[in-house]
Amino acid sequence: MSAIAGSGRRFFWRRVLWSLLWPRRHERIQPTLSGVVLIGLSFGIGTAAYNSASNILFIALSLLLACLILSGVLSWLNLRRLAWQLEIMPPLRAGQETELGLLIRNGKRFLPTYALWFEFAARPFERGEPARPESTITARGIDVWAALATVREAAASGTVRLRTRLDPGGEARLDWAFTPARRGLLRIELLGIGSLFPFGFLRKMTGIDLHTDVPVWPAPVEYRRFAAAGPRRPSGELQQVRAGNEGDMIALRRYEPGDSHRLIHWKASARLGRLLIRQFSAQSSETCSIWLATDAAVWTLPDQFELLMSFAATLAQDLFCAGRLQSAAVGDGPQVAMRRVADLESFLDRLAEARPLPAPRGAAAMAAEMGRQRLNILTFEPDGARGVAAFINGNKAAAT
Repeated sequence: MSAIAGSGRRFFWRRVLWSLLWPRRHERIQPTLSGVVLIGLSFGIGTAAYNSASNILFIALSLLLACLILSGVLSWLNLRRLAWQLEIMPPLRAGQETELGLLIRNGKRFLPTYALWFEFAARPFERGEPARPESTITARGIDVWAALATVREAAASGTVRLRTRLDPGGEARLDWAFTPARRGLLRIELLGIGSLFPFGFLRKMTGIDLHTDVPVWPAPVEYRRFAAAGPRRPSGELQQVRAGNEGDMIALRRYEPGDSHRLIHWKASARLGRLLIRQFSAQSSETCSIWLATDAAVWTLPDQFELLMSFAATLAQDLFCAGRLQSAAVGDGPQVAMRRVADLESFLDRLAEARPLPAPRGAAAMAAEMGRQRLNILTFEPDGARGVAAFINGNKAAAT
């Protein structure tokens, strides 16, 4: 046992010395202004000591070099055995401030951690293969420069500092507030951790490969409604049996997040030992289904397409809260029933990543089939040069 422990100890010190001589990838140590002054002073004192053979100058040189070495070792120990985790609470909305949490844990047994800073970045991210490189000299390079400028405008970065001491085995939480510029998939990254500890002679940076991808929902917009064009009730139908808040109770089901607490059946819940929700038949059929067509030939202006996404998201949320949204579809995708909050959130996630696409084959037949299956189909069309209008059964229902 002693031989194994001794070999392990020798291996540990060998690894420590090698990590000091050859740092890991994405680790860099740079001298600060005071560090450069100290190094220059060391060269001057060393030259004078060798020329004069003065013991006092050699002692001063050794003290200066010891300060540099001790600063590097302490900075390495300061960043050792640290663990971190990103925490973010969706949903994220374009134009609305959100907070990113960073949990830090000091896994060292005896040494605390001081004076750290963390660099964050949030940039737009698209799924799929990366685009092939293109020259910026050609005519198409102008578009490349415009795309790069758009990415820089939508990106955000920031630095958060640990201003208190982190004791051995202790934990701390840091928050970074930022505002997503536009909808889409956002990649939030922890770029690196830096420290000037202990003397400020050296700046140590450690690169971190930690990121998370979150969707950013479209920003809410204001719109005006037209009461004359509302959803119609099917002829001869007085009551449609579906989940609602009015009418006769038709069933009991398990409680799901987002359900109203007023619909809980307390007696049945106490009898079975789990929360149950009462489902009622709605008294009217004034519901509608959203079909969001993203035809690139129709939505040619990027700003108008972004307004379309915001208008559709806002209208879907309002209809869902009013109990009037039956289903929703994006492009040539299937109609998904809107029964729970999770269904609405899934629809908003699809809106976050929606792009103008060529119209699928058979789009007219698809619209006709949807019209035969459901009476109230909510569609969107451009309204002038910048606006967007919503239509139900060919009648203008809302506009923004």
